[in-house]
Amino acid sequence: MIDLKDFEFNELAGYLKGIGEPSFRAKQVFSWLHKGAESFDDMTNLSKATRERLKAESCVSKLSVREKYVSKIDKTTKYLFELPDGNCIESVVMYYKHGITICISSQVGCRMGCNFCASTIGGLYRSLTPGEILNQVIFAQKDIGERISNIVMMGIGEPLDNYDNVIKFLHNVNHSEGLNIGYRHISLSTCGVVDRIYDLAEENLPITLSISLHAPNNEIRSSIMPINKKYPIEVLIEACREYIKTTTRRISFEYSLISGVNDSIENADELARLLSGMLCHVNLIPINKIEERDYHKGNKKQIRSFQERLESHGINATVRRELGSDISASCGQLRKKLL
Repeated sequence: MIDLKDFEFNELAGYLKGIGEPSFRAKQVFSWLHKGAESFDDMTNLSKATRERLKAESCVSKLSVREKYVSKIDKTTKYLFELPDGNCIESVVMYYKHGITICISSQVGCRMGCNFCASTIGGLYRSLTPGEILNQVIFAQKDIGERISNIVMMGIGEPLDNYDNVIKFLHNVNHSEGLNIGYRHISLSTCGVVDRIYDLAEENLPITLSISLHAPNNEIRSSIMPINKKYPIEVLIEACREYIKTTTRRISFEYSLISGVNDSIENADELARLLSGMLCHVNLIPINKIEERDYHKGNKKQIRSFQERLESHGINATVRRELGSDISASCGQLRKKLL
Protein backbone atom coordinates (compact mmCIF):
# COMPACT_ATOMS: atom_id res chain seq x y z
CA MET A 1 0.00 0.00 0.00
CA ILE A 2 1.19 3.52 -0.83
CA ASP A 3 1.76 5.75 2.21
CA LEU A 4 0.52 9.14 1.05
CA LYS A 5 2.69 10.85 3.67
CA ASP A 6 5.74 9.79 1.65
CA PHE A 7 4.66 12.14 -1.15
CA GLU A 8 5.65 15.78 -1.41
CA PHE A 9 2.74 18.08 -2.22
CA ASN A 10 3.29 18.07 -6.00
CA GLU A 11 3.75 14.30 -6.02
CA LEU A 12 0.50 13.88 -4.12
CA ALA A 13 -1.26 16.18 -6.58
CA GLY A 14 0.03 14.05 -9.47
CA TYR A 15 -1.07 10.84 -7.80
CA LEU A 16 -4.57 12.14 -7.13
CA LYS A 17 -4.89 13.43 -10.69
CA GLY A 18 -3.91 9.96 -11.90
CA ILE A 19 -6.88 8.40 -10.10
CA GLY A 20 -9.27 10.98 -11.49
CA GLU A 21 -9.46 13.50 -8.66
CA PRO A 22 -9.70 17.27 -9.29
CA SER A 23 -6.68 19.49 -8.58
CA PHE A 24 -8.11 21.04 -5.40
CA ARG A 25 -8.17 17.61 -3.77
CA ALA A 26 -4.41 17.68 -3.13
CA LYS A 27 -4.72 20.59 -0.72
CA GLN A 28 -7.50 18.85 1.20
CA VAL A 29 -5.75 15.48 1.50
CA PHE A 30 -2.32 16.95 2.27
CA SER A 31 -3.78 19.04 5.08
CA TRP A 32 -5.63 16.07 6.60
CA LEU A 33 -2.54 13.86 6.43
CA HIS A 34 -0.27 16.37 8.12
CA LYS A 35 -2.68 17.47 10.80
CA GLY A 36 -3.37 14.09 12.31
CA ALA A 37 -6.06 12.22 10.38
CA GLU A 38 -5.68 8.52 11.21
CA SER A 39 -7.84 7.15 8.42
CA PHE A 40 -9.49 8.27 5.20
CA ASP A 41 -12.82 8.20 7.01
CA ASP A 42 -11.60 11.14 9.10
CA MET A 43 -11.38 13.25 5.92
CA THR A 44 -14.95 14.47 6.12
CA ASN A 45 -14.79 16.96 3.23
CA LEU A 46 -13.98 14.13 0.78
CA SER A 47 -16.80 12.22 -0.89
CA LYS A 48 -17.36 8.60 0.05
CA ALA A 49 -16.38 7.57 -3.49
CA THR A 50 -13.07 9.44 -3.19
CA ARG A 51 -12.31 7.85 0.17
CA GLU A 52 -13.01 4.39 -1.24
CA ARG A 53 -10.70 5.03 -4.21
CA LEU A 54 -7.92 6.06 -1.83
CA LYS A 55 -8.47 3.04 0.42
CA ALA A 56 -8.06 0.68 -2.53
CA GLU A 57 -4.34 1.27 -3.00
CA SER A 58 -3.06 3.73 -0.38
CA CYS A 59 -2.99 4.18 3.37
CA VAL A 60 -2.69 6.73 6.15
CA SER A 61 0.35 5.61 8.14
CA LYS A 62 0.46 5.77 11.94
CA LEU A 63 2.82 5.24 14.82
CA SER A 64 1.78 3.58 18.06
CA VAL A 65 3.19 4.52 21.46
CA ARG A 66 4.79 1.45 23.08
CA GLU A 67 6.20 3.33 26.04
CA LYS A 68 6.06 6.91 27.30
CA TYR A 69 8.28 8.42 29.97
CA VAL A 70 7.82 11.87 31.53
CA SER A 71 10.67 13.48 33.44
CA LYS A 72 9.89 14.48 37.00
CA ILE A 73 12.62 17.09 36.74
CA ASP A 74 11.70 19.16 33.69
CA LYS A 75 8.62 17.62 32.00
CA THR A 76 10.71 16.28 29.10
CA THR A 77 8.75 13.44 27.48
CA LYS A 78 10.31 10.46 25.72
CA TYR A 79 8.31 8.25 23.37
CA LEU A 80 9.12 4.75 22.25
CA PHE A 81 7.21 4.61 18.97
CA GLU A 82 6.46 1.33 17.23
CA LEU A 83 6.55 1.36 13.44
CA PRO A 84 4.15 -0.71 11.30
CA ASP A 85 6.83 -3.40 10.79
CA GLY A 86 7.39 -3.81 14.55
CA ASN A 87 10.66 -1.88 14.74
CA CYS A 88 10.91 0.83 17.39
CA ILE A 89 12.42 4.30 17.55
CA GLU A 90 12.59 6.99 20.20
CA SER A 91 11.61 10.66 20.06
CA VAL A 92 11.85 13.32 22.77
CA VAL A 93 9.67 16.37 23.43
CA MET A 94 11.33 19.21 25.33
CA TYR A 95 9.78 22.33 26.80
CA TYR A 96 11.51 25.69 26.51
CA LYS A 97 10.42 29.29 27.09
CA HIS A 98 10.57 29.89 23.33
CA GLY A 99 8.33 26.93 22.51
CA ILE A 100 8.14 23.15 22.34
CA THR A 101 10.91 21.22 20.58
CA ILE A 102 10.92 17.63 19.40
CA CYS A 103 14.05 15.57 18.83
CA ILE A 104 13.30 13.01 16.13
CA SER A 105 14.95 9.93 14.64
CA SER A 106 15.79 9.38 10.98
CA GLN A 107 16.71 5.68 11.03
CA VAL A 108 16.10 2.49 12.98
CA GLY A 109 19.52 2.14 14.51
CA CYS A 110 22.66 3.69 13.05
CA ARG A 111 25.74 2.44 11.24
CA MET A 112 28.08 5.31 12.12
CA GLY A 113 29.52 3.57 15.18
CA CYS A 114 30.29 6.59 17.40
CA ASN A 115 31.33 4.80 20.54
CA PHE A 116 29.83 7.27 23.05
CA CYS A 117 26.31 6.91 21.59
CA ALA A 118 23.69 4.30 22.48
CA SER A 119 21.81 4.78 19.19
CA THR A 120 24.45 2.96 17.15
CA ILE A 121 24.76 -0.12 19.35
CA GLY A 122 23.51 -3.04 17.26
CA GLY A 123 24.03 -1.20 13.98
CA LEU A 124 21.55 -0.08 11.35
CA TYR A 125 18.31 -1.94 10.71
CA ARG A 126 16.82 0.39 8.09
CA SER A 127 16.14 4.00 7.21
CA LEU A 128 12.82 5.69 7.93
CA THR A 129 10.51 6.84 5.16
CA PRO A 130 9.52 10.53 4.88
CA GLY A 131 6.14 9.65 6.38
CA GLU A 132 7.68 7.79 9.33
CA ILE A 133 9.91 10.76 10.12
CA LEU A 134 6.94 13.11 9.89
CA ASN A 135 4.71 10.91 12.03
CA GLN A 136 6.95 11.44 15.05
CA VAL A 137 6.03 15.12 15.00
CA ILE A 138 2.36 14.52 14.23
CA PHE A 139 1.69 11.92 16.90
CA ALA A 140 3.77 13.55 19.63
CA GLN A 141 1.89 16.79 18.98
CA LYS A 142 -1.45 14.99 19.15
CA ASP A 143 -0.46 13.34 22.41
CA ILE A 144 0.63 16.50 24.22
CA GLY A 145 -2.21 18.58 22.78
CA GLU A 146 0.08 21.53 22.07
CA ARG A 147 1.79 22.87 18.96
CA ILE A 148 5.37 21.75 18.39
CA SER A 149 7.27 24.69 16.94
CA ASN A 150 10.85 23.44 16.71
CA ILE A 151 12.49 20.27 15.39
CA VAL A 152 15.96 18.87 15.98
CA MET A 153 17.04 15.90 13.86
CA MET A 154 19.36 14.55 16.53
CA GLY A 155 17.67 11.32 17.51
CA ILE A 156 18.49 7.78 16.36
CA GLY A 157 20.30 7.54 13.04
CA GLU A 158 22.42 9.72 10.76
CA PRO A 159 20.10 12.04 8.79
CA LEU A 160 22.52 12.47 5.89
CA ASP A 161 22.75 8.67 5.56
CA ASN A 162 19.03 8.83 4.70
CA TYR A 163 19.40 11.92 2.55
CA ASP A 164 16.56 11.75 0.02
CA ASN A 165 13.91 10.82 2.58
CA VAL A 166 15.10 13.51 5.00
CA ILE A 167 14.95 16.20 2.30
CA LYS A 168 11.38 15.14 1.43
CA PHE A 169 10.46 15.32 5.12
CA LEU A 170 11.93 18.82 5.42
CA HIS A 171 9.95 20.04 2.42
CA ASN A 172 6.76 18.51 3.80
CA VAL A 173 7.01 19.66 7.41
CA ASN A 174 7.65 23.20 6.20
CA HIS A 175 4.73 23.25 3.73
CA SER A 176 2.06 25.87 4.43
CA GLU A 177 -0.74 23.31 4.02
CA GLY A 178 0.90 20.95 6.51
CA LEU A 179 2.52 21.56 9.90
CA ASN A 180 4.08 24.77 8.53
CA ILE A 181 7.18 24.63 10.75
CA GLY A 182 9.68 27.20 9.52
CA TYR A 183 13.07 26.01 8.27
CA ARG A 184 14.75 28.36 10.72
CA HIS A 185 13.13 26.37 13.51
CA ILE A 186 14.72 23.11 12.30
CA SER A 187 18.20 21.79 13.13
CA LEU A 188 19.85 18.83 11.43
CA SER A 189 22.80 17.09 13.03
CA THR A 190 25.40 15.03 11.17
CA CYS A 191 28.52 13.23 12.32
CA GLY A 192 30.18 14.43 9.12
CA VAL A 193 28.99 12.77 5.90
CA VAL A 194 31.01 15.19 3.82
CA ASP A 195 29.65 14.53 0.32
CA ARG A 196 26.12 15.05 1.59
CA ILE A 197 27.08 18.30 3.36
CA TYR A 198 27.95 19.67 -0.08
CA ASP A 199 24.61 18.38 -1.42
CA LEU A 200 22.73 19.95 1.48
CA ALA A 201 24.39 23.30 0.81
CA GLU A 202 23.00 23.22 -2.73
CA GLU A 203 19.49 22.63 -1.39
CA ASN A 204 19.81 26.11 0.17
CA LEU A 205 17.34 25.39 2.97
CA PRO A 206 17.70 27.91 5.82
CA ILE A 207 17.89 25.20 8.48
CA THR A 208 20.60 25.07 11.14
CA LEU A 209 23.32 22.54 10.35
CA SER A 210 24.90 20.98 13.43
CA ILE A 211 28.15 19.08 13.12
CA SER A 212 28.93 16.40 15.71
CA LEU A 213 32.62 17.21 15.99
CA HIS A 214 33.58 16.02 19.50
CA ALA A 215 37.35 16.28 18.96
CA PRO A 216 39.93 18.88 17.87
CA ASN A 217 42.20 16.52 15.90
CA ASN A 218 42.22 13.33 13.86
CA GLU A 219 43.82 11.16 16.53
CA ILE A 220 41.09 11.73 19.10
CA ARG A 221 38.23 11.89 16.60
CA SER A 222 39.17 8.64 14.86
CA SER A 223 39.34 6.88 18.22
CA ILE A 224 35.72 7.74 19.07
CA MET A 225 34.11 8.33 15.64
CA PRO A 226 34.87 5.81 12.85
CA ILE A 227 33.60 8.18 10.14
CA ASN A 228 36.70 10.31 10.68
CA LYS A 229 38.77 7.60 8.98
CA LYS A 230 36.76 8.17 5.78
CA TYR A 231 36.43 11.92 6.13
CA PRO A 232 39.38 13.28 8.17
CA ILE A 233 38.79 16.40 10.22
CA GLU A 234 40.45 18.77 7.74
CA VAL A 235 38.17 17.47 4.95
CA LEU A 236 35.12 17.93 7.18
CA ILE A 237 36.10 21.46 8.19
CA GLU A 238 36.67 22.44 4.56
CA ALA A 239 33.16 21.19 3.73
CA CYS A 240 31.80 23.26 6.61
CA ARG A 241 33.57 26.38 5.37
CA GLU A 242 32.07 25.81 1.91
CA TYR A 243 28.62 25.27 3.44
CA ILE A 244 28.85 28.60 5.26
CA LYS A 245 30.08 30.33 2.10
CA THR A 246 27.25 28.90 -0.01
CA THR A 247 24.39 29.36 2.44
CA THR A 248 25.63 32.30 4.58
CA ARG A 249 24.29 30.28 7.51
CA ARG A 250 26.11 29.78 10.79
CA ILE A 251 27.10 26.22 11.69
CA SER A 252 26.74 24.79 15.19
CA PHE A 253 29.49 22.41 16.29
CA GLU A 254 28.49 19.85 18.91
CA TYR A 255 31.28 18.87 21.25
CA SER A 256 30.69 16.21 23.91
CA LEU A 257 33.15 16.75 26.74
CA ILE A 258 34.61 13.39 27.82
CA SER A 259 36.81 13.52 30.90
CA GLY A 260 40.43 12.67 30.11
CA VAL A 261 39.72 12.24 26.39
CA ASN A 262 38.97 15.61 24.78
CA ASP A 263 38.39 18.14 27.56
CA SER A 264 41.83 19.56 28.39
CA ILE A 265 42.76 23.22 28.03
CA GLU A 266 45.16 22.15 25.26
CA ASN A 267 42.19 20.54 23.48
CA ALA A 268 40.28 23.82 23.80
CA ASP A 269 43.18 25.74 22.28
CA GLU A 270 43.41 23.27 19.40
CA LEU A 271 39.67 23.43 18.80
CA ALA A 272 39.81 27.23 18.70
CA ARG A 273 42.56 27.13 16.08
CA LEU A 274 40.59 24.62 14.01
CA LEU A 275 37.48 26.83 13.94
CA SER A 276 39.24 30.17 13.68
CA GLY A 277 37.50 32.64 11.40
CA MET A 278 34.37 30.52 10.89
CA LEU A 279 30.80 31.73 11.30
CA CYS A 280 30.00 29.18 13.99
CA HIS A 281 28.92 28.37 17.50
CA VAL A 282 30.18 25.58 19.76
CA ASN A 283 27.62 23.65 21.77
CA LEU A 284 29.41 21.95 24.65
CA ILE A 285 27.71 18.79 25.90
CA PRO A 286 28.89 17.17 29.14
CA ILE A 287 28.94 13.49 28.12
CA ASN A 288 25.83 11.54 29.08
CA LYS A 289 26.32 8.10 30.59
CA ILE A 290 25.40 4.95 28.71
CA GLU A 291 25.81 1.55 30.35
CA GLU A 292 27.95 0.02 27.58
CA ARG A 293 30.74 2.62 27.81
CA ASP A 294 32.99 3.82 30.62
CA TYR A 295 32.98 7.51 29.71
CA HIS A 296 32.54 10.24 32.31
CA LYS A 297 32.06 13.98 32.30
CA GLY A 298 34.35 16.37 34.12
CA ASN A 299 33.25 18.53 37.02
CA LYS A 300 31.57 21.89 36.57
CA LYS A 301 34.86 23.76 37.02
CA GLN A 302 36.54 21.78 34.21
CA ILE A 303 33.59 22.31 31.90
CA ARG A 304 33.49 26.03 32.62
CA SER A 305 37.26 26.33 32.08
CA PHE A 306 36.96 24.70 28.64
CA GLN A 307 34.15 27.10 27.70
CA GLU A 308 36.04 30.16 28.94
CA ARG A 309 39.16 29.12 27.05
CA LEU A 310 37.22 28.93 23.79
CA GLU A 311 35.64 32.30 24.46
CA SER A 312 39.08 33.81 25.16
CA HIS A 313 39.97 32.87 21.57
CA GLY A 314 36.83 34.56 20.23
CA ILE A 315 34.83 31.32 19.78
CA ASN A 316 31.20 31.60 20.87
CA ALA A 317 30.45 28.63 23.14
CA THR A 318 27.61 27.57 25.42
CA VAL A 319 27.03 24.53 27.64
CA ARG A 320 23.92 22.62 26.62
CA ARG A 321 21.24 22.40 29.28
CA GLU A 322 20.67 18.78 30.28
CA LEU A 323 17.05 17.70 29.89
CA GLY A 324 15.35 14.41 30.65
CA SER A 325 18.33 12.94 32.48
CA ASP A 326 16.12 10.86 34.76
CA ILE A 327 14.49 9.09 31.78
CA SER A 328 17.62 8.59 29.62
CA ALA A 329 16.41 11.18 27.13
CA SER A 330 19.60 13.21 26.87
CA CYS A 331 22.03 13.37 23.94
CA GLY A 332 23.48 10.00 22.99
CA GLN A 333 21.07 7.98 25.11
CA LEU A 334 18.31 7.15 22.62
CA ARG A 335 17.92 3.56 21.46
CA LYS A 336 16.05 1.69 18.75
CA LYS A 337 14.64 -1.11 20.87
CA LEU A 338 12.46 -1.73 23.90
CA LEU A 339 14.10 -0.80 27.20
